[in-house]
Amino acid sequence: MSDTLFDRLRNAIADEVPAAIATVVEGPNVGAKLLLAFETAPEGSLGDDDLDRVVARDMAGELVAGRTGVRHYGLHGEANEAAVSVFIESFAPPPRMVVFGAVDFTAALVRVGKILGYHVTVCDARPVFATTQRFPFADAVEVRWPNDLLEEIGERLGPRDAVCVLTHDNKFDVPAIVGALRSKVGYIGVMGSRKTHDNRTQRLREAGVTDTELDRLRSPIGLDIGARTPEETAVSICAEIIAMRTGRDVPSLRDGEGPIHAPR
Repeated sequence: MSDTLFDRLRNAIADEVPAAIATVVEGPNVGAKLLLAFETAPEGSLGDDDLDRVVARDMAGELVAGRTGVRHYGLHGEANEAAVSVFIESFAPPPRMVVFGAVDFTAALVRVGKILGYHVTVCDARPVFATTQRFPFADAVEVRWPNDLLEEIGERLGPRDAVCVLTHDNKFDVPAIVGALRSKVGYIGVMGSRKTHDNRTQRLREAGVTDTELDRLRSPIGLDIGARTPEETAVSICAEIIAMRTGRDVPSLRDGEGPIHAPR
């Protein structure tokens, strides 16, 4: 069984499919293994159906973040117990978050993105704003036009990744959005009011973007939680990314009406 699981793990890695393998390192059935490849059913067993179910759930979470570590469970997967120790090893790079626009909201979004395990890149064509001093928590700060960066990394963006466009300038927003739409990135969020979005939509249509492609955009960006500060807005954006990835039906600003910032 283990040889088969390792063969499938090796194939997943070769095919650049994120995968995780869990191994019991303490407790009953030491050495038992469970394999989870991205968007497939788990294979193998740790010796108990309930434990398998709970560990598979945790493996999915660790895989999304690209993390590896030991978790502890009860014999049947109970929380806050330590009868079984399971080593979960993820074979996936962390998901990528690309933030276009070195604006006031960007620093907060970088911090929250890093907490969630993203590899965060900030991109802005203005060298005076795009500096590592302003965004010390970012993994990379690129002084480039968005289309240049996306031509380089677009093919590597997938369903686990996110692109956030936080500027309000069509000469910057439009190439960033067009470039993101050419990729398979899972989330494309764009900051701005409903009026700004309507204006931007016209510019995007002039650039050849179709209605189907426009449906991929989350704009105004974030969940409708009444966020006002940069930190609250960052939470609303990341919550929308999580909800979209997990398929949850939640109140997004995109689907509402009226002002984004309702009176207190």
